[in-house]
Amino acid sequence: MTGADSGVPIRVLVCEDQELVRAGYVTVFGTQPDLEVVGEAGDGHAAVAAARRLRPDVVVMDIRMPLLDGIEATRLLAGPDVAEPVKVLVVTTFNLDEYVYYALRAGASGFLLKDSPPHELINGVRTVAAGESLLSPAVTRQLVGRFAERIRRPRKDAVATGLSQLAPRETEVLTLIAEGLTNAEIADRMVIGRETVKTYVSRILIKLDLRDRVQAVVYAHRVGLVVVPD
Repeated sequence: MTGADSGVPIRVLVCEDQELVRAGYVTVFGTQPDLEVVGEAGDGHAAVAAARRLRPDVVVMDIRMPLLDGIEATRLLAGPDVAEPVKVLVVTTFNLDEYVYYALRAGASGFLLKDSPPHELINGVRTVAAGESLLSPAVTRQLVGRFAERIRRPRKDAVATGLSQLAPRETEVLTLIAEGLTNAEIADRMVIGRETVKTYVSRILIKLDLRDRVQAVVYAHRVGLVVVPD
């Protein structure tokens, strides 16, 4: 266990090609007693090598990196064929293009924008380190709005059958996941424990035969539990 509750700092590797931005991340994370920056990298190859050598708890990864882009670096560190995947939090300026989709498909545990306030970046690292997926509400809406068509629209009878498998509280959790809330935020909203939320999430994925939280978000939007604003 790492983080404030354990007394063991979360070990962070910062991968960003712009030196000033990278220094800013290091400074922000360095202000937190439960975070420790154990290394930096300015290109994708260096990021992969450093992550494999240092085994950080979280890699903060830019997408557009020289030599090897952040998506491929993420795939090498956290993809489905990696025996011991590393948790990757993608942070980038690119909100509207396919980089979001492909980074998550490559195995990233979360995605935040570079203009997110420092407390969101810090909480993002903590969330990913705790084993949760992280999609900001804005990114969730963008992701679903642009890429939900890539997942086959379920038939009406399949929708009814799928949702009927969920208990009312599980349906509520699925709706909140689709709104971009983390497990901690869901626990606060529903006034239940975080472990209970994790149990609900696991049951939802199993019952609906979904691979991960991202698919759960898309599913919830596709079946109409949440509507993407125009």
